[in-house]
Amino acid sequence: MRLKFAASLAASFFLASVAAAAAAKADFSGTWVLDVSKSEGVPQGYEQTITVKQDGDKITTDVKMKSPQGERAITDGYVVDGKEVEFTNTMLRGMTGKGKRTTKWSADGNGIEISEVTDAVTPDGETAKIKAARKWTLSADGKTLTIEQTLDTPRGSQTTKRVFNKQ
Repeated sequence: MRLKFAASLAASFFLASVAAAAAAKADFSGTWVLDVSKSEGVPQGYEQTITVKQDGDKITTDVKMKSPQGERAITDGYVVDGKEVEFTNTMLRGMTGKGKRTTKWSADGNGIEISEVTDAVTPDGETAKIKAARKWTLSADGKTLTIEQTLDTPRGSQTTKRVFNKQ
């Protein structure tokens, strides 16, 4: 009888620890600096720093970018709940746009998946539909953030992989 009880207790602890591990989600908080040498599809002379503040499922980003064309700073935010929300796309160079975005946790909890569609207005007044899919993945040691992005525009599709080191 004691053996059955001990086995049952051990199984309960095992299942509880598995559930706790599954519930643990990535924490992206911190300052992240682009490692151009490990990234793909990044223009020459490009620098990027992302400062992330995270409170549970709410993520705010302050992005600083520097390129031969100049410097930009953008603040954005995500609620990681799988619900579609309206947003203003501030990442588009020379265009403004309203869109819909869905952000959800990856199945293993170590990343997020962002899907968005923006109806952007170009500087000359034309409307363009832009689709973006991004996947953020945090390394097991929490020191590397990888952001893979596919951007579909009327001019074609572009894929980038940006690798950031935590500062």
